Amino acid sequence: MSLKPMRQQVEEYIVGLQDTIVSALEKLDPNAPPFKRDSWIRTQGGRGQSCVFAVPEASESGSAHENLPVLEKAGVNISIVHGKLPPAAVKAMRVDHSSVPFDPLSPAVPFFAAGLSLVIHPRNPHAPTCHANYRYFEITESVQEGKESGSGKLLAWWFGGGSDLTPSYLYEEDAVHFHKTIKEACDTHGEAIYPAFKKWCDEYFLIPHREETRGIGGIFFDDLCDQTHHRLPDDAVRPRTPEDIFKFIKTAGDAFVPSYVPIVERRMKTPSTPHERRWQLIRRGRYVEFNLVHDRGTKFGLVTPGARIESILMSLPETARWEYMSDMGTDENSEEGKLMKVLKEPRAWV
Repeated sequence: MSLKPMRQQVEEYIVGLQDTIVSALEKLDPNAPPFKRDSWIRTQGGRGQSCVFAVPEASESGSAHENLPVLEKAGVNISIVHGKLPPAAVKAMRVDHSSVPFDPLSPAVPFFAAGLSLVIHPRNPHAPTCHANYRYFEITESVQEGKESGSGKLLAWWFGGGSDLTPSYLYEEDAVHFHKTIKEACDTHGEAIYPAFKKWCDEYFLIPHREETRGIGGIFFDDLCDQTHHRLPDDAVRPRTPEDIFKFIKTAGDAFVPSYVPIVERRMKTPSTPHERRWQLIRRGRYVEFNLVHDRGTKFGLVTPGARIESILMSLPETARWEYMSDMGTDENSEEGKLMKVLKEPRAWV
């Protein structure tokens, strides 16, 4: 067992994981510009680094995007922040985190949060978008002014995160590879984990007003701590101590590169047409709808004091499209229709 505080262990891990993932993505396309590394300091407390890749639309020419970078927009961000949450924010957080204490008459509550969040939007319509997020959160008692941050009694803590795949065109072998890699990582910590968190992912990344999922899923979990978890059977073998849960987080985080990068390598040079590009941009529009209308992380980030808006909205694609009453995807026998079928009826891939 490490003698380091959990917040320090998490910080060290996500710093290393960010470097590993960015390096793997840069190796996909050695001739492309490197990711822009943007370090920042939060006035209210904390720091972060945004690693972002983007090629302005004005530099593109032609529908096939020849000689352009493999990635169109990508971001791999880390943040390690602390401060105080006002009672209204704490009350809102309790909707999804019952372990958070709430007293409407108490002052603002000290918090610590550290995490890695990434979204990758490849240029080729046949290469899928991918999202992953792994985070740690603490709530502590208030301490006297002048004392070190984090020295108050720990009141609540949890881990959350997951990884999911969002293709524009469905390749079953890609879906199987992605889910199989994640499942194998989860299974080392208990066979009940993957099916429970896969189901949660399908339910969470749902666009209710479209009656379709954002993509073909992966895993999603939140409020994972030493308490009984409502998504896992009480007698299931699962992470229970902080150290056990952190080991699971590291296993899941380390699975990102092998689960996703081989898929991009396989699809990044697939010939594409203006028709396929149009469908890709429509699907990106759906991605935007979910992130801005339904995603809890986006909503929480935008109302957190001192929020860094550029980092929060990094997940949005460089370009997207909304068509009025589009007929794309309505023919169930088309390639677009095949994708829509699994978005309407999520499948078990492994």
